[in-house]
Amino acid sequence: MGSRVMVFTSGPATLGPGVIVGSDLGNAIRNHRDIINGHASHYKKSSTFYKQLSDRLFEASIVLDLFACSLDQVGVAELKVPIEKSGGFVMLGDSFESIQFRKCLRHIFNHDEDGSLKMYFDATIEIVTTKDVKVCGALGPCVSLQKKSNSVSDKDIGEGGTSTWKLSTLTKKTCIAFFFQVGGDEQKVQPGSAFFVQFITRYRHGNMEIRRRVTTAARRWVGSHSPEINAGFDQEAAASVMARLAVHRSDGSHAHDVIRWIDKTLIRFASKFADYVQEDPSTFRLSSNFSLYPQFMYYLRRSQFIDVFNSSPDETAFFRLMLNREGVVGSLIMIQPTLFQYSFDGPPVPVVLDVRSISPDVILLFDSYFYVVIHYGSKIAQWRKLGYERDPNYENFRKLLEAPEADAEQLVAERIPVPKLVKCDQHSSQARFLLAKLNPSLTQKSMHVDDKDVIFTDDVSLQVFIEHLQELAVQR
Repeated sequence: MGSRVMVFTSGPATLGPGVIVGSDLGNAIRNHRDIINGHASHYKKSSTFYKQLSDRLFEASIVLDLFACSLDQVGVAELKVPIEKSGGFVMLGDSFESIQFRKCLRHIFNHDEDGSLKMYFDATIEIVTTKDVKVCGALGPCVSLQKKSNSVSDKDIGEGGTSTWKLSTLTKKTCIAFFFQVGGDEQKVQPGSAFFVQFITRYRHGNMEIRRRVTTAARRWVGSHSPEINAGFDQEAAASVMARLAVHRSDGSHAHDVIRWIDKTLIRFASKFADYVQEDPSTFRLSSNFSLYPQFMYYLRRSQFIDVFNSSPDETAFFRLMLNREGVVGSLIMIQPTLFQYSFDGPPVPVVLDVRSISPDVILLFDSYFYVVIHYGSKIAQWRKLGYERDPNYENFRKLLEAPEADAEQLVAERIPVPKLVKCDQHSSQARFLLAKLNPSLTQKSMHVDDKDVIFTDDVSLQVFIEHLQELAVQR
């Protein structure tokens, strides 16, 4: 039938087979270094217990939701598998009295026009393909049913080895990445002929009806060097899928190995699809359909999904869990956040995600999906502290202050879980939420920076990253 188990907790388990940390206050809860070095005494045992619990939830079509309101970790890293595989909801907050908690809880119990809960349980997705296409697997809130068919590839990616997957729950925003490969002889495929991929989705509606939806996609085969391949490439979707693959690898690999894999994959990609003269980086060119992809990979390498520095294991588990269920638009915001500039010169305009975009006389609105930051330039902050917006003679300044706040409130209102809203001034401590995500084109090693903001880091800038990519791609 399907149901939900909702866990409300303000601390980690200290007893039983799923213990996260001992009850002795002298024992600190594990961090990433403890897990990597094997010093987290309870981590492996409790993770194994929760994985076994995941199988029981899966068999009964039960969804596990976790609402954690605490100033410290509660064990999301150990609970990640049953939550993710059951399609459960996670909220990390500071207090159960917060608006964030109330909004998230209310969202789960939304009703449709007929008064039925918007909860869809016990779902399955079956894929049927033509003989030359095989399905390798799926990444997302689903579990393989291990049902073999002629459509199944021998190569497994994520939840593989099947043509049918089970989802304990579905929502309108559920997003799963499926992976395919050419299963037949490419030489026998006739360019121009069609192939088909059919998705058969079955689920139990909130009014207890069993519903089935069949979606069939038809595509044409083209030659291996056809220009249609370039024209049909979706770099946004590709970046979203690569992020899921990188996160999947991160669960069993060190961050440096994952970054190395991303780099090698990007070099092969650039070498295959770019136009260039061998051994001449200055001739390297990518068409408009590919030009943003290297930039996406640069920000993915620096993202909280790969680089876990300054994140707790619980936060990392939450970030990765959200990425694995979000669609292309949301995933891209997580990978490469958006940045808008507000000034007296006109309406808000998008600006590059670069430290050079910071200026004393502008306001920046930064959206990284999990955080929404309103950053006031030093002059704007000084005028605000003097209360100029309350003077009728400075009506334009009042409107300038109101515009990013209204846009930020709209972003926060539309997103579940509710992102954290941060308001900060240039050079303040809270500005770190913005600086940590900007391209470090100006660092402590830069020359002639004048009064510009700099980022203290050893990371290479986007420009240097692209230059290195060009040099390596033209050598292949």
